[in-house]
Amino acid sequence: METTQKSKIVVIGAGNVGEAIAYTLMVRAQANEIVLVDVNEERAKGAAIDIAHGTGFHKPVCVRQGGYEECKDAQLIIVTAGIARKPGQTRLELAKINVSIAKSITESIMKYAENPLIVVVSNPADILTTVIQEISGLPADRVIGSGTSLDTARFRHNLSTELGVSVADIQAYITGEHGDSQVPVWSSATVAGLPLEVYTKQEGIVLDKAEIAEHTKTGGAEIIGLKGATFYGVAMAVSTIVEAILKDNHAVLPVAHVLDESFGEWAGVAASLPCRIGSEGIEACYRIPMNEEETKAMDYSVKVLKEFWEQVKEQ
Repeated sequence: METTQKSKIVVIGAGNVGEAIAYTLMVRAQANEIVLVDVNEERAKGAAIDIAHGTGFHKPVCVRQGGYEECKDAQLIIVTAGIARKPGQTRLELAKINVSIAKSITESIMKYAENPLIVVVSNPADILTTVIQEISGLPADRVIGSGTSLDTARFRHNLSTELGVSVADIQAYITGEHGDSQVPVWSSATVAGLPLEVYTKQEGIVLDKAEIAEHTKTGGAEIIGLKGATFYGVAMAVSTIVEAILKDNHAVLPVAHVLDESFGEWAGVAASLPCRIGSEGIEACYRIPMNEEETKAMDYSVKVLKEFWEQVKEQ
C-alpha cells in the first residue's frame, strides 16, 4: 500500500504486539509517520530505532518514539498496551488490571486529541473497546476493536487447508467474543461463491466442523504454548483495518464496536460482526444470516461479554 497523503499513526504500547504492528505498518508504507508511545520510553525508543533502520531498505517512513501529545494530529491511534496474562492468573484478574490501564490511556489520549479514531488491540479486546468508548465519550463507530478479525483469518486459513482451496476464495466469519464464546457462522460460509455445504457435497468432502472450530478458537493458545506469544497474525489483522481507514476503501471486516439499540439484546457491549469501514470509522454493521443454533450461540456470547463487563467496569 502506498500512502498518497501525509498520515500519522500513533501506536500506544511497544511490547511484542505494538512493535510488530509498527513494523508491519512500516513495511506496507501505510503512514508517513509512525510514533511508538510506551511507559517504558527506552523500550519504545529502541523499537522505533530498530524499525527505522529498516527503512533504509524500503520506503522513507519516519518511525520514532514519542509521548501522548503526538495524538493531537494523528489520523489514527492504535492501543496495544496492557499486561500479559501470568501463570495462575484468571482472565478476570487480568481484565481488571488492563481495564484500569485502558482508562488511564484513554484519559491521556483525550487530553490532546479531538474526535480521534482509535483501534483497540489490547486484551480482553472486546471489554477494553467498551471501556475506551465509554471513557472517551467518542461515538461507538470511532472506537474499533480488532475483535474477531484474527479469529476469522484463522477460521478461513483452517478451512482453506481442509478444502484445498485458496483462502481468498473463502468467505466465512467468526462473530461475537474474541474469546472462548466466539461463534463460527457455518450457515452463511461460501467457497468460490458456492454455499459451503454445496461445495463440500460436490467435492465429496466431509468436514469435522467441531474440530475446525476448536482449532480456530485455541489457535492463539497453541502459538503461545509453542513460542510464548502471538503477534504477527494480529499485526496483519490490524494493518488490514488501518488500510480500510486510510484508503477509505469501505472494506467489510469482522471487528468489534459497542452495538446500539438497533441490535436489540445485543446492544450495549462491544461484540464482533462484519462492519464496513472507511475514513471516519465504522460506516455500517451487518447482522449476517445465522441459523437458529448460531443465533443462540451469538446470544450466549453477548451474554458472556455483558456479564464480564459488569464485573470489571468499576475498576
